Amino acid sequence: MRALLWIVGVVAGVLILLGLLLEAARWLIIIGVIAVVVLLVLAFVRGRRVVERGAPRR
Repeated sequence: MRALLWIVGVVAGVLILLGLLLEAARWLIIIGVIAVVVLLVLAFVRGRRVVERGAPRR
């Protein structure tokens, strides 16, 4: 009986940790997507500035 309680406890702990990791991974993916969008916007804006200045290309 004690072994069964240990098994149930360990399985419950693993499921809770897995749920927390999946939640964290989801937020990391969301933050990563936002960062990529910001980088693309900044690159576009800086590229437009360079073109507007008429800087000579090498």
